[in-house]
Amino acid sequence: MSAEAADREAATSSRPCTPPQTSWFEFLLEEALLEQHLQKPSPDPPPVQLIVQFLEQASKPSVNEQNQVQPPPDNKRNRILKLLALKVAAHLKWDLDVLEKSLSVPVLNMLLNELLCISKVPPGTKHVDVDLSSLPPTTAMAILLYNRWAIRTIVQSSFPVKQVKPGPPQLNVMNQMQQEKELTENILKVLKEQAADSILVLEGALKLNKDLYVHTIRTLDLLAMEPGMVNGETESSTAGLKISAEEIQCQVCYDLGAIYFQQGSTNPAVHENAKEKFFKTKELIAKNGSSSLHFTIDEERLAGYCQACGVLTSSSDDASQQATPYSQIHSCMKSGNYQDLVKIFLEDNLALSLPVQFRQSVLRELFQKAQQGNDALDEVCFKVCVCNTVCDVLQGRTIDIQFCQLFLKPSKEKIDFLLEVCSRSINLENASEALKRKMAAFLKNLCLGLEDLQLVFMISSHELFIKLLKDDERKLLIDQMRKRSPRINLCTKPVTSFYDIPASASVNIGQLEHQLILSVDPWRIRQILIELHGMTSERQFWTISNKWEVPNVYGNVILGIKDNLTRDLVYILMAKGLHCCAIKDFVHAKQLFAACLELVTEFSPKLRQVMLNEMLLLDIYTHEAGAGASGERPPSDLISRVRGYLEMRVPDIPLRQVIAEECVAFLLNWCENEYLTMQVPLPLVQTNPYVKLGQLLAATCKELPGPKESRRTAKDLWEVVVQICSVSNQHKRGNDGRVSLIKHRESTLGIMYRSELLSFIKKLREPLVLTTILSLFVKLHNVREDIVNDIAAEHISIWPSSIPNLQSVDFEAVAVTVKELVSYALTINANNHFWLIIQADIYFATNQYSAALHYYLQAGAVCSDFFNKMVPPDVYTDQVIKRMIKCCSLLNCHTQVAILCQFLREVDYKTAFKALQEQNSHDAMDSYYEYIWDVTILEYLTYLHHKRGETDKRQIAIKAIGQTELNASNPEEVLQLAAQRRKKKFLQAMAKLYF
Repeated sequence: MSAEAADREAATSSRPCTPPQTSWFEFLLEEALLEQHLQKPSPDPPPVQLIVQFLEQASKPSVNEQNQVQPPPDNKRNRILKLLALKVAAHLKWDLDVLEKSLSVPVLNMLLNELLCISKVPPGTKHVDVDLSSLPPTTAMAILLYNRWAIRTIVQSSFPVKQVKPGPPQLNVMNQMQQEKELTENILKVLKEQAADSILVLEGALKLNKDLYVHTIRTLDLLAMEPGMVNGETESSTAGLKISAEEIQCQVCYDLGAIYFQQGSTNPAVHENAKEKFFKTKELIAKNGSSSLHFTIDEERLAGYCQACGVLTSSSDDASQQATPYSQIHSCMKSGNYQDLVKIFLEDNLALSLPVQFRQSVLRELFQKAQQGNDALDEVCFKVCVCNTVCDVLQGRTIDIQFCQLFLKPSKEKIDFLLEVCSRSINLENASEALKRKMAAFLKNLCLGLEDLQLVFMISSHELFIKLLKDDERKLLIDQMRKRSPRINLCTKPVTSFYDIPASASVNIGQLEHQLILSVDPWRIRQILIELHGMTSERQFWTISNKWEVPNVYGNVILGIKDNLTRDLVYILMAKGLHCCAIKDFVHAKQLFAACLELVTEFSPKLRQVMLNEMLLLDIYTHEAGAGASGERPPSDLISRVRGYLEMRVPDIPLRQVIAEECVAFLLNWCENEYLTMQVPLPLVQTNPYVKLGQLLAATCKELPGPKESRRTAKDLWEVVVQICSVSNQHKRGNDGRVSLIKHRESTLGIMYRSELLSFIKKLREPLVLTTILSLFVKLHNVREDIVNDIAAEHISIWPSSIPNLQSVDFEAVAVTVKELVSYALTINANNHFWLIIQADIYFATNQYSAALHYYLQAGAVCSDFFNKMVPPDVYTDQVIKRMIKCCSLLNCHTQVAILCQFLREVDYKTAFKALQEQNSHDAMDSYYEYIWDVTILEYLTYLHHKRGETDKRQIAIKAIGQTELNASNPEEVLQLAAQRRKKKFLQAMAKLYF
C-alpha cells in the first residue's frame, strides 16, 4: 500500500490507529513531543521551523491512482498539521517580529490565511467591508494580524536586501529558490494591490476602543473539537490571550506610520500622516511602558522615523519642531543657505552626531548640483569635503579620493580653511593622545604632499601644528623635505625651529610680520617676535601696524623699556588687548592682558599696576555685556576691586580717565548709592570729577521721593550741571570801536566739559539715575525765558525754578543734550512712558506734529496694554491731551480734534465745535462718529449736517446718538463704561494710523 493510501485510510478512521507507515508514525510522535514541549515551563520557545515543517507536509500535493497531481486533500491529517503550526505561532503569542525573521513570505502568508480560516473569516470576503466592532474578538484580531503583516511586508520589501553569496550550484536547490522567489513576488503583488484596503482596515482599528483576544493553544484545541462540544466558548469575549486597546493602537500606529513613510517617497504630503502616527506611538509607549507590550517595538527605529519626519515636515508648533542637525541641514539644502550648512558640518566635527553615510550623501547631492552647472557650489563642495575628511581622520578612516582630487590645486584660501577646520575639530585640552597623533600625522603628510613652500610654511607655522608636533618631529619633517626636494636651501646651523624653511630672509620677515598682525595668541606673538629679533635687530616691530594704538599715558612708559624685544612684546600685547576690548572680544583680551601682566610683573611695578587697572576695566565690560545684561548682580569681589581702584593712592601711576568714569558708572548702575554717598573718601571727591558727579547723583536718587527740605543735594547737583553748561564770555573791541561778545562753548568753569558729561551719562543704565539726570536737563531747558512750550518730566519739581545768570547758560547746547539723552534713554527702555512723553514734547516744541503724536500715543499704549486698559491720568494729563489736540488741528484732522476734546477733565466744546465746522478735514470724518460719546457734540453734528444738507452724514450722527448706552438716564457706571470703550477703540485706531 502507498503512503498516500495509508493517509487516506487514517483520515477516514474515526479513531487513531497505529499505521504501518513510518512517516505517519513519525508525525504522531512529533505531535506528542510538541504537546509535551508546549506544556513544559521552559522559557525557550519551540523552534519556529516546526511551522515550516508542518505546513510543508500539509501542503504537499497528492497523486491519484492515475499518477495525476492533485491539490492537498482536506483530510484529518492535514488539518492536524495546520493546527500544530497554529499552536506553535500561538505559543509565540503571534509575535510578527519573531515570525517574520524565521519564516518566508509564502509560509507566513499560508499561516495567517489558516488563522483567518480557523477564526471563521469567510474566504473571499474583503476585510475593508467587515465591521470589526461587530465581530468576535478573536476574529477581529485575526483580521488585524493579517493586515498588519501585509503592510509590514510591503514596507520590508522596499528596503534593499543584501544578496547572499551563492554556494556551489545545485540544480534542485536553485529550482526551489527560483520557485520561492516567484511565489514571493506574486504574493507581494497581491498585497500591494490590496494595500489601500489594508490601510483602511488598520485606520478603522484605531477607532476600536476595546480590548481584543488572540488565539491561544487552548482556544485552538477547542476549535478543533466537534461543534457540539465547544459550547460557544471560543466566541466569548474572554477567550484567548487578552490584548489591551492601548497595545493594539500602539502597534497599529507604528505599522501605519511605516507604510505612510514609505509612500512619502512619491507623495511628500503623506509624511504628515506618518509623523502623526509615529508621535502617537511614542506617546502610547511613554504612557504604558514598552515592557508591557505583547508586541515589541524597536524604539531606536521609531526614534529614527520620528527624527526623519521632523526633518521632512514643517510644523508651526515650536514644541514639535526640534532643531536637530538633520532638520537644520535639510532646511539649509532646501533654502540654499550653504554658509550655515558648512557651519553645521564644522560644529559636528566635535559633536560627531552625524553618521558618515549621511555626511557622504549630502556631499554627493552637492556634487550633483554642482555638475548641473551651479559653479558657486564648487567652494561649498570643497568645504564640506574638508569637514568630512578631517572627521574621517579623527575617527581613523581612510581619506576619501574626492579630497585628493579637490586638493590637486591647493591655494592659500584652501589651506586657511583646512587649518580652521582642523583647529575647530579637536579640543587639545581634552583630546586623547591617539587623536592628537592622528591629527599630527595628517598635517605632516599634508606638508609632504605640497610643492609650494609658502603653503608648507602656512601649515608649519600654524598654532595647531606647533602644539601637535614636537621639536624633533619638526626637525625630522624638515629632513624629509630636504631629501624630497634639493632646491630647498636649509640653514647649515642646527635647526632650532620650524621656521628654517626660508625662500629668502625678506620673505620670511614679511610672512612673520603678517602672522604677527593676525595672531591674538600671546604665546604665538612671543615666538614670532623672538624669530624676528633673531633675524634683524634694526626694526621696531611695534610700529608695523597703524592699528596698534596705546594711550599716550601708557606709551611713554612702555617705550622707555630698554630691551627691544620686551618693549615690542609689551606694546603689542597691550595694543591687541585694547583692540579686542573695543570689538568686545573679551576672551582674547583677557588672555593678552594676563600675558602682559605676567611679563611686566618681573621688572616694572608701575606697569603691573597699569595692567591690573586695565584688567579691572575688562572685567567690568565682561560683566556688563554678559551676566549684567540679564540683570544678574556683579560678584562682591568685582565691586570691592572697583572701590579699591577709586580709593587707590599709588604715586606716579599713569591713569586713564575712562577707567574712573566706568567705575563710577558701574557703581551707579548697580545702586551702590550708600557707598557713593557715605563711604567715598573726601579727597577723592575733591580730586575726581566723576566721583563727585556720581556722589551727587547717588545722593539725589537716594532722597527721591522726599520732602523739599531734604533736597539740598539736588540743588548741589543742579549747580554743578549749570556750571558745566555755562559758557565763558569774552569782550573784544572791533576795528570800528564797538565791543562784541564772544562765547566759548567748551571753555567752562565746571568740573568737566559738557561732552564728557554726556559721554558719562551714556554709560548709565539704572532707570532712576537716568530719569533724575534727564529731568534736570529738562528743567534747565524750561527755565529759558523765550521758551514757548515746556517739556514735562518726572521729578521735575525737585530742581530750582530759576538761574541767577541766564545769559551764561548755553541753552542751545542744553536743547541738543536733552534730545541726545532722551534718545539714549529710549534705547535702554523703549517702554518707559515718561521718557516717551519727553520725546513727544520735544517733537511738539520743534513743530514735528506727526512724530509728536506717534510718541504721545506710544506712551499711552505701553502703559495700558495697547489701550485695553485705562491710560493712567498722570500719563495723559490735560496738558498732553491739549498738545495732542493741537497736533491734530495743525495736521487738519479736525474730527480727531473734536473727539480728543472729550478726553479733557472738562469737555472743551468751543474747540470741538470750531473743529467740526471745518470742511477741509484730512481724517476719516464721519467714520469717527462711532467714537464720540458726548451727546452734546453728537447733537451739534446732527444740526451741522442738517444745515449743510448732508443727509447721509446726519443719519450717521443720529444713529450714534440713538445707541441705548449713551442715554442720559443710564447709571453713571454705564455711561463711563461706554466712554471708556469708545476711548479704547479711538486710541487704537489712532495708533494704527500713526505707528
